[in-house]
Amino acid sequence: MTTSNVYKLLFITILFFFLSGCNSTSQNSFSPPPDFTLNHGFTALPVETPAEIFVLNDDIKQQLDNAFPPTKRNLQSTRKLLRFLLDNGDASLSYQSGATLIASQAYRDLNANCLSLSILAYSMAEYLGMHTQFQQVHIPEYWALNKGYNLLTGHINLRISQPKNTGSNIKHVYNSLDSIVIDFDPNSRGEKFQTSQITKSRITAMFYNNKGVIAMLNKRYDLAYSYFDAATDIDNQYSGAWGNLAVLFRITDQFKNAERAYNYALVTNKDNHTALGNLALLYKLTDRNDQATEILTLLDKKRQSNPYYHVSLGNTAYKNKAYRDAIKHFHKAKRLDKKLHDSYFGLARTYYQLGDFKHAYKQLRLANKHADFEHDKKRYQSKLKALSNMTAKTNDF
Repeated sequence: MTTSNVYKLLFITILFFFLSGCNSTSQNSFSPPPDFTLNHGFTALPVETPAEIFVLNDDIKQQLDNAFPPTKRNLQSTRKLLRFLLDNGDASLSYQSGATLIASQAYRDLNANCLSLSILAYSMAEYLGMHTQFQQVHIPEYWALNKGYNLLTGHINLRISQPKNTGSNIKHVYNSLDSIVIDFDPNSRGEKFQTSQITKSRITAMFYNNKGVIAMLNKRYDLAYSYFDAATDIDNQYSGAWGNLAVLFRITDQFKNAERAYNYALVTNKDNHTALGNLALLYKLTDRNDQATEILTLLDKKRQSNPYYHVSLGNTAYKNKAYRDAIKHFHKAKRLDKKLHDSYFGLARTYYQLGDFKHAYKQLRLANKHADFEHDKKRYQSKLKALSNMTAKTNDF
């Protein structure tokens, strides 16, 4: 990895199918959060209220009442209802679209990310009288490209259980399982990752954080600030939102505010590598090169065994037209995880830029083979068809 590549990485924490996270800790263990109220340079704009995020509209409630009479609601019926969302997910969802929707919007078109669908599942289960618990899934650091930025993603799911005590007018049907886990990511469902409980307030903060990131990518900085402010207000321990607020301050040249926000992100979660890496970038921008290099060297050592890290480095090298470096990073990712379709796709498009269409076609076929989601397979198949036609013309020539 070259030093220049490291400094060009902009890691932004985004809840996309998933969350960056830290374990729940008592607020009393932290110093008071920084107050930017009088010194931030942004115009505050209205954002969704917590109630609006989770509310089901009357049409949804009516459909639930018709399908599940109040006297016969149980865990098994809830499983059938939520199975509809899981069965329809791969065909309609774009997990890297950044579509963060309130519950009613997510129900309307199902074109939402994992966070939004988990919020919808929560609201539906709550309406049917189930006990619900959000869970953070502790997956390895994972980055996805969005508008030229490397976005760090995370993951949550939802555990639903049957209430122990119900009204006398409700027929309680016991099941062999005490609870079910609703998870909208097939990768996560196939792996046994560690989980930890997170609160509804944290989920709300994650919703605001997602919306803030998308606004920031679209250069709507007043709106981005408003969402990050709402996130840190409802959950001032949420490290990811503090880190993204710091990124916003940095790209608007408010370096002192950025440093304060980065440091508080690390106070709330010392393992927030994204905030730490961005703090190093800030040190670089403010001529503190030794401190920046120390941090970046440490992070590089910690991330060497993570294939997604090498994919992100490959994507950065590709963006910078350093194609040979990109190939090295994608091959390293492939050696660490042979089933990761992102590395094959990275190789395919890099070989394409080098004019090596045969190798590009081979890697694209492997990307299609290992893709998990239907929308990824369709994308790869479309590119395979186009590349096949191009190769055929080249051979004919």
